[in-house]
Amino acid sequence: MAKKDILTTFKMMAPGGQATPAPPLGPVLGANGVNPGQFIQLFNERTRELNGKIVGIVVTVYADRSFTFEVKSSPTSVLLKQAAGLEKGSGNPLEEKVGTISDSQLEDIAKEKLNDLNAGTIESAKRIIAGQARSMGIQVEG
Repeated sequence: MAKKDILTTFKMMAPGGQATPAPPLGPVLGANGVNPGQFIQLFNERTRELNGKIVGIVVTVYADRSFTFEVKSSPTSVLLKQAAGLEKGSGNPLEEKVGTISDSQLEDIAKEKLNDLNAGTIESAKRIIAGQARSMGIQVEG
C-alpha cells in the first residue's frame, strides 16, 4: 500500500550517529507528529558511520503518523571549517582571512556536495563552494 497522504515535510540538521531526543530535535519532531524515540533510533542506525558529523535531514510525515527521511550531505560551511581546521568563519571576511584550503580539498567538498547543489559539473560546484569559502574568510590556494 502506497503512502499517499503527506501531512508535512520539514528540514533539520543533526549529528550523524549521535542524535538524541533532547532539544532541539525532540520538540521539532514531536510538534510535527513524529515519534522522537523511533526517529532517533532509525536515524542513528542509518548515519552511524558519520560519527557526529552534522548532516541535513528532510523528513516527510504521512497521515497515518508514519514517516520517511532522507539524509543529505553536511552543510558546506561545516565541510569548509573542517577542511581548514577552524571553529568558525571570519566575522569580517573582506579584511580578516581565518584559514586556507587547497584546491584538492575544494574538489573533495565539491564532489561530496554535487548532488545537493544546483551545479552540473564539478567545476561549477567548485566555483559555488569557493564563493562560500570567500564569504567565510577562507582562502583557496591553487
